Amino acid sequence: MISISAVTKLASRNKKASVGLSILLVYVMIALFANLITDHKPSKRVARPHQEPSMEHVMGTTRMGRDVYTQFVHGTRTSLAVGFSAGFIIMALGTILGISAGYFGGKVDEVINFFTNIALVIPQLPLLLVLAAFIGQSSPTTIALIIGFTSWAWGARVTRAQTMALCKKEYIQSAELMGESKLRIIMIELMPNLASIIGANFIGSILYTVITQATIEFLGLGDPLSVSWGTMLYNAQTTSAMHVGAWWELAVPATAIAILGMALALMNFAIDEISNPKLRTFSGLRIFNKRIAILEYEKSLALQEARA
Repeated sequence: MISISAVTKLASRNKKASVGLSILLVYVMIALFANLITDHKPSKRVARPHQEPSMEHVMGTTRMGRDVYTQFVHGTRTSLAVGFSAGFIIMALGTILGISAGYFGGKVDEVINFFTNIALVIPQLPLLLVLAAFIGQSSPTTIALIIGFTSWAWGARVTRAQTMALCKKEYIQSAELMGESKLRIIMIELMPNLASIIGANFIGSILYTVITQATIEFLGLGDPLSVSWGTMLYNAQTTSAMHVGAWWELAVPATAIAILGMALALMNFAIDEISNPKLRTFSGLRIFNKRIAILEYEKSLALQEARA
């Protein structure tokens, strides 16, 4: 079992985890203190239309004269709220259903597996677009619920497979023979060993949600009165920002999504390296081989000096 202190120690040594977590924390701080680091409301007209970035408006203005920086800050709050909310729903459903199917088996596994297969067969993005179009102008909360309750199947399938593998381990079988309750076995024995998969599912779901939300809103199926990175892209597209040379109106939300995606991807890679002993072993071998090469080089230098 991997202890929390061991994971924390390994994460502090992992450059991918450090960089990804640092970028994500910056976004979280921007979202939490949005009202303190901006002087205007995102819907307020504060300057001339399509004003270039300047000292007064560091990210320029929109076609309606709204400050792009202010919209970026408040859009960060909305996009992260949707991402974390839907990510939590996906993680919770995938974990509960996956563990239940893998541990209890039998009829429980058959029923959960049936609905999981149906959810996996249906294309996700077309389904989301149809639901969003049917509802109309979907608010960020509605988008988060739609994504959360339609995107859990992959996490459930992976969690189920890993749970079935863990159930064959000796310590799980010993706990069952000792008469421990099923709830205790799930919470104490299974959950800690599934932490890496659950964490990867959560982080991957956040990234998927942010991109999907931006896609839905860019297509005009979101609430135009809300401020998010997706509505910023939609407004830039409807006002032909690129055609008039207002590249900043499109570049700011696109760059924000790309950087957040990079941070979450780095954290996902780091989870794989931290939780996978083989990857940690390969990293250690590279360091070991490097030290051996240095020692061999120093030894050859010493022999050359001795011969001279």
